Amino acid sequence: MPIDPERAIGADLGEVTFAWTPSDVLLYHLALGAGSNPVDPKELRYAYERELRVLPTFATVAANLRTFEPPAVRMPGVDIDLAKVVHGTQAVTVHRPIPVEGKAVARTRIVDVQDKGKAAVVLNETTVHDADGNPLWTAQSSIFARGEGGFGGKRGTSDKIELPGREPDETIITATLPQQALLYRLCGDRNPLHADPEFARAAGFDVPILHGLCTYGIVAKAVTDAMLDADVTRVKSFSARFAGIVLPGETLRTQVWQDGSRLLVRTSTVERDAPALSDAVLTTA
Repeated sequence: MPIDPERAIGADLGEVTFAWTPSDVLLYHLALGAGSNPVDPKELRYAYERELRVLPTFATVAANLRTFEPPAVRMPGVDIDLAKVVHGTQAVTVHRPIPVEGKAVARTRIVDVQDKGKAAVVLNETTVHDADGNPLWTAQSSIFARGEGGFGGKRGTSDKIELPGREPDETIITATLPQQALLYRLCGDRNPLHADPEFARAAGFDVPILHGLCTYGIVAKAVTDAMLDADVTRVKSFSARFAGIVLPGETLRTQVWQDGSRLLVRTSTVERDAPALSDAVLTTA
């Protein structure tokens, strides 16, 4: 079905009530590789309930932890084959530290639909409040749908982040596991692109690829650990563009530039020297 931007833009995608427990938080952190050094007190903040803290990127999975079916890309004015879709961008802003256990209500709307010619980009915004109506976080995301452009919509603007013309203040090397995608999918993203070799080949990839949101969380944790002494409560927001794929088992190279309260971030794979995250910014409280 062709995309109908007039019907899609501004559409309310409804309200979802959800809850999470410390076990959910622990699973999410472990799916990002937390606890690789199980005697490091900083790692145990992620992997042991005694002093558990919540990495703000948990917001990307909190509402979908009980999802056991592959996602469908069907919204008002939008109906896209899942095999054509990859994650485009992701941003999370927390309004206070996420509690280790809670109940919340999320409401999502379509902010924009952009026509890139050979592809379409659909941008959503989700606002989340706790059971008492207090704001918890706001998330923005976009999906990139290959072959779905040409419907006559606006192209949209660029959000490119200019990096300083100097060496990074920090370079972080982070390993991923060969089974990383199989672990991460237990957090609610059951897209077969990340587990099924046959589906991945049909989508144009040689093998299943790592979830973009898994890379997003791994990098957020790595930067928080290296630059903020693993204090997740100092993270106000994290935004990034998915610039390329990561294969499970590859090593990530993350470069960080300090810019006042902003940490400018770029991540690539070591083995292929290929981009993974670009235009990424972590802001501190």
